[in-house]
Amino acid sequence: MTPEEWTAVRLSLLVATTATLASLPVGVAIAWLLARGRFWGKGLLDTLVHLPLILPPVVTGYLLLITFGRKAPVGAFLADELGIVFAFRWTGAALACGIMGFPLMVRAIRLSIEAVDRRLESAAGTLGAHPVLVFATITLPLCLPGVIAGAILCFAKAMGEFGATITFVSNIPGETQTLPSLIYTFTQVPGGDAGAFRLTLVSIALSMAALLGSELLAQRIGVRQMAA
Repeated sequence: MTPEEWTAVRLSLLVATTATLASLPVGVAIAWLLARGRFWGKGLLDTLVHLPLILPPVVTGYLLLITFGRKAPVGAFLADELGIVFAFRWTGAALACGIMGFPLMVRAIRLSIEAVDRRLESAAGTLGAHPVLVFATITLPLCLPGVIAGAILCFAKAMGEFGATITFVSNIPGETQTLPSLIYTFTQVPGGDAGAFRLTLVSIALSMAALLGSELLAQRIGVRQMAA
C-alpha cells in the first residue's frame, strides 16, 4: 500500500473511533429516554433520531454544511468564540459519520434496554436507590451487549460513510480523505482499479474484525452475567 492509502486508513480509523466515542454517551441517554421515558414529543424525538436513515446522505451533508460552515451562524460562532471548526476538517468528517451512525446505535441500545426486566429496576427503586444508581448498577450492565452492538454498528457505518462526508468536508488528501473517498477517487482515474481493490479488501477486513470483536466481547459479558 502507498503512503496515501495508509493515511486514508489511519484517518478513517480516527474518524470512526471519534464519531463512535463522542456519540456513545448521548446515544445511551437518548435510548434510555425512548425506552423508559414518558413525555410529550417522544414520537418527534424518535423521528428526529432516525431521520438520517431515510434522508439521502447528501442532504444530511448539505444540512451540516449550512449549519456548521464557517459562514453559517452556528459554525461562525464555534469558530470565532471557541476555535472549533468542522467544515472541511477531519472533525467535520467525524461529526457527519457520528450523525449517520447515531440511529443505528440508538436503536440497538434501546432494544436492549427494553429487554431488561423492569421488576429489577422497580425493586432497586423500592429499596431507595436513586434512578441514576439504578441505571448504572442494574440497567446498564444488563443491556451492555446491546450498547456494544450499537457502538460497533455506529463504527461500521462511520467507516463506510461517503455521501454526507464528502458533501460536508469534501475530499482533501490527508485531511478529510477517508477510505470510501479514496476508493471513489481511484475509480475516477485511469489505472486506479488496483488501489480501489486493495482498499476495498482493507475495508472488508476492518469491518469483519470489528464485528467479530464485538461478538466475542458480547459473549464474554453474557457468560459473566450468567455466572453472576
